[in-house]
Amino acid sequence: MPLLRHFTAILCLAGTVAATSAADVEPVRVQTTVVGNTATSPVMELDAVLQPVRQATVTAQVGGNVMALRVKAGDMVKRGQALVRLDDREVRANTARSDAAVAQAEAELRNAQQVLERNRALKKDGFISQAAIDNADNQAQASQAAVRQAQAARAQAAVAQGFAELAAPFDAVVLATHVELGDLALPGRALITLYEPGRMRAVAQVSASRVALAGAATEVQVLLADGQSLAPTAREMLPTADPVTQTVEWRLTLPATQAPLRPGQTVRVVARASASAAQPGAPAGRLSLPTQAVLRRGELTAVYVAVPNGFALRAVRVGPLAGGVVDVVSGLNAGERVALDPVRAGLQGATAISP
Repeated sequence: MPLLRHFTAILCLAGTVAATSAADVEPVRVQTTVVGNTATSPVMELDAVLQPVRQATVTAQVGGNVMALRVKAGDMVKRGQALVRLDDREVRANTARSDAAVAQAEAELRNAQQVLERNRALKKDGFISQAAIDNADNQAQASQAAVRQAQAARAQAAVAQGFAELAAPFDAVVLATHVELGDLALPGRALITLYEPGRMRAVAQVSASRVALAGAATEVQVLLADGQSLAPTAREMLPTADPVTQTVEWRLTLPATQAPLRPGQTVRVVARASASAAQPGAPAGRLSLPTQAVLRRGELTAVYVAVPNGFALRAVRVGPLAGGVVDVVSGLNAGERVALDPVRAGLQGATAISP
């Protein structure tokens, strides 16, 4: 009996505490908004790929094995910084041969000039004819031409020797290396690809039937993977279409940003035109919501809809972001109320406040 009385007292105390706690908890009141119709305007969504505005591929201009590869993908390089060194023994031999050819041509020129001077002195004394003078003069001029030819060959050999040491043409990031140490680099082979960081553009392929709509866009946004939205600083629609895919390349230059933009990254382009650009037969209005009312959890996009006893979570399909408002494609009807704070609306006991 004492044990039973003790257990009963504990139950009564727990019930009292629970009742007190329930009475102390205030209901969670959440502001709502009404799903409404707004004037429609044509919206086009495209997948795009980020590309550097300035990109270069360093190629070999002379043949030779790769003796030194001084960078790797992802490295930052400065203009003039050494990237690759090729085996230059052959080009150095060509330079030495050109130096010898220049020395030989200069020696022949001196000999021809000395012969011409002696013949002129003999001509004054009447020992040789004018024909001998003309022949010596022609020999001297030919020797001068040979010297200039040898000097040009030496300059060409010196330039070729410089091609064995490849440097960065501008401040850049190494995008990719196409050779390894010891590979044979033939003339024209790609060695390293560089791009200038901070200057990127989104490149989208627009179907030929929608080029006019893209050109008439009054608002264009590029949506990054982290949710950040950028407005392009310049737009360029190429004048030709791909004969196979029937698409036109649309280039959107992006402003400088602190976001880690990488070439090849996929982004989303949202272009909105004026209502006058809508195609015949398009709907006259659309449902819209403030962006803060939409709850995104992984692949789930939903809102909390006000019901008589609180809120109900409902999956929806929405369109692109445009000025703090999203289009509701499906899942809601005009006139329904949704929570502006979906996090608080998910709490137990949450109640709706009329708009």
